[in-house]
Amino acid sequence: MVQKEKNLQKSFWWLIFGTICVLTMTTRFYKIAEPDHVCWDETHFGKMGSWYINRTFFFDVHPPLGKMLIGLSGYLTGYDGTFAFDKPGDKYENTSYVGMRVFCTALGATLVPMSFLAVDEMTQSITAATFASLLILFDVGILTLTQYILLDPILLCFIMGSVLGAVKVSSPRIKEFTATWWFWLVFTGTMLACCISVKFVGLFVVLLVGLMTIADLWSILGDMSRPVVST
Repeated sequence: MVQKEKNLQKSFWWLIFGTICVLTMTTRFYKIAEPDHVCWDETHFGKMGSWYINRTFFFDVHPPLGKMLIGLSGYLTGYDGTFAFDKPGDKYENTSYVGMRVFCTALGATLVPMSFLAVDEMTQSITAATFASLLILFDVGILTLTQYILLDPILLCFIMGSVLGAVKVSSPRIKEFTATWWFWLVFTGTMLACCISVKFVGLFVVLLVGLMTIADLWSILGDMSRPVVST
């Protein structure tokens, strides 16, 4: 009976998580090609992506990773880097811009399932995890922000990934120094590095994860029941 109940809970967890993923894909990629003109800061980051494709030297206040990824996504989806991106409102016409939007939207879409996983790990409550993910899923501001050629969806993806990784590493459900623990540790470090490489505000996420690490160390070193070897 206990094993059957566990299997039912696991099936229910996957059902809820799968439903949230489907809703995320449906809402994020709906009419991704509209509007068919330059919107807001697409004029900046689309232009910088073009410069990377054309190997044109330029200086920017932000680190390069975000624009490099935008340029790479455009290059891989047929964009040749010739569109001017002069000002908001310019029609794309025959320009292959959808690939860059799809790339940014895909990274932005990861916010919803990663928030579900992070809250589920912290609370071990599927209700709390569902509620948290739905708040992000139906946030029109985040939905809109992550549908355009911007740095924001890329940065938010790496920020949420850093938080998820840190939560997994410090989770009591994952034993230290196992393959799973090492995976999440490397994942966290990679996400943190990507945060800083997109925008310098990623340093605040490094600070957050650093404080979480200090709290974990305090708990471990302060646990006198542990043998010295394990600490």
